[in-house]
Amino acid sequence: MLQISVIIPVFNEEESLPELSNWISRVMEEHGFSYEIIFVNDGSTDGSWQMIAKLSQINPNVKGISFTRNYGKSAALDMGFSKAKGKVVITMDADLQDSPEEIPDLYDMIVKDGYDIVSGWKKKRFDPITKTIPSRFFNFITRMISGIHLNDFNCGLKAYDQKVVKNIHIYGEMHRYIPLIAKWSGFSKIGEKVVEHRARKYGETKFGIERFLNGFLDLISVSFVNRYRKKPMHFFGTLGSVSFLAGFFITCWLIGQKIFGLYKGLQVREVTDQPLFFLALVALIVGMQLFLTGFLAEMMTSHSSRKTDYNIEQELNFND
Repeated sequence: MLQISVIIPVFNEEESLPELSNWISRVMEEHGFSYEIIFVNDGSTDGSWQMIAKLSQINPNVKGISFTRNYGKSAALDMGFSKAKGKVVITMDADLQDSPEEIPDLYDMIVKDGYDIVSGWKKKRFDPITKTIPSRFFNFITRMISGIHLNDFNCGLKAYDQKVVKNIHIYGEMHRYIPLIAKWSGFSKIGEKVVEHRARKYGETKFGIERFLNGFLDLISVSFVNRYRKKPMHFFGTLGSVSFLAGFFITCWLIGQKIFGLYKGLQVREVTDQPLFFLALVALIVGMQLFLTGFLAEMMTSHSSRKTDYNIEQELNFND
């Protein structure tokens, strides 16, 4: 078995690829590691794929996967995870802001210290404040929800035991929540290492402010899916029952109030003339719909499995 697989999502990073590939290879050879470098071309519109093809001819340890379009970083990592053969899987960005010199220490923390995941922490960053402030906020929220005490969930430089990457599935913008997904999958030994963060050498950042909104929505999604995907009735059934019972008791109270008034000879309003009756009616209908949603979701969960396919245009140096 290979010792290390390095997975690198690529989106318009043609200029940095030769230097990054050579740097990783040098570190691996200095420490005597057997390795593979998997570049996943995520629909680049520049010459990134041509550069990956050139590097794969020079170095047989360099492998490439090219998507037909841009699917996003999570898709690129998910595909890389499925192809990786290394005992330890390292992920890093292609922009040279992550240093390959960190790889040996990350490898030792997985193999010798027994961690399932080791996440990098860019304690000293070279990003603009418009990126660092929202990042700190989301890290704080994720720590509260997950109970995982990491300072930088979104750091691209991470190390994984192979068993982790073969047993998790990521999509959307969920790459930043891999430690959370892994923990809910039973891989709870999660560590952190301060890593060097370098200033961008080529090009411009590919991430805009919208990624924080998408990231927040994905945090809600991953929290919901991992807690209730095997028991959707617990969520929808509970809400539905509460809503239905609230509507039922309000209706009974209105009818009882009218009967009591008629018995006492008092002037009473028609039940259907009271706005509270229509609120109760809505609560009854919504409650029934939520309960049925939970029932149908329970049936679908028991008969289906989730699978996401990505269209691959080309692969390089994969022999099987």
